[in-house]
Amino acid sequence: MQQRWVRFRHADTVGFGTLDDNRVHERRGDMFGLSEPTGAVFALSGVKLLTPTEPSKVIALWNNFRALGEKLNLPVPAEPLYLLKAPNSYLATGEIIRKPLCDGKVVFEGELGIVIGKTCTAVPEAQALAHVFGYTCANDVTVADILNRDASFAQWARAKGFDTFCPMGPVVATGLDPATLTVTTLLNGDVRQHYPISDMRFSVQQLVSLISFDMTLYRGDVILCGTSVGVGSMKPDSVVEVEISGIGKLSNRFG
Repeated sequence: MQQRWVRFRHADTVGFGTLDDNRVHERRGDMFGLSEPTGAVFALSGVKLLTPTEPSKVIALWNNFRALGEKLNLPVPAEPLYLLKAPNSYLATGEIIRKPLCDGKVVFEGELGIVIGKTCTAVPEAQALAHVFGYTCANDVTVADILNRDASFAQWARAKGFDTFCPMGPVVATGLDPATLTVTTLLNGDVRQHYPISDMRFSVQQLVSLISFDMTLYRGDVILCGTSVGVGSMKPDSVVEVEISGIGKLSNRFG
């Protein structure tokens, strides 16, 4: 069943529920397991949306889309290539992406995020989708100049780990077929990226399975599927939006 799940703050209370049009239906229990309505319904404008989950880790893929890999003349990877985004980088929709104190070109990367719903270790590919709760929008923000500044060490963790550099949201959508989805990234209202998830080198089930053989994936963890052509730089006061039909629009200003 297709549903859009949110975490939110109302007054001084943090809760979770489902989003229907512009109304949030609060639930109690476990977002990833059994839950029931509390009966409370809030206008979306009356709550503050939080990151849709509280991940123990966010895993971000590199070179997972054929179009970008071919454009950059990158070799086809034999296995998923990934890094970890630091917890201090997690950011909710509507929040400001802070400009780093260091100099450098800051770029956006609109992506699909896979949200894990069941703890998994060494899960076979055929069982991988049973461990996926749903999908969210994400922006894998990067200081591009830092990546290869030192010829002896590629600084992926630093370049992508600054505070506020991993916006996610606005919801976790369940019941979607990821292969049918398209990611659209807009910068100040102009379309900069528009690419199909079906162009991924490693599918959702392959990513979940293969990564779970490396490390245990916990409920709420997020795998960012990688990005495609159209990545670009952001200037201060730019607004970047990542939109995926069936999920919604993640919107953040770069400050």
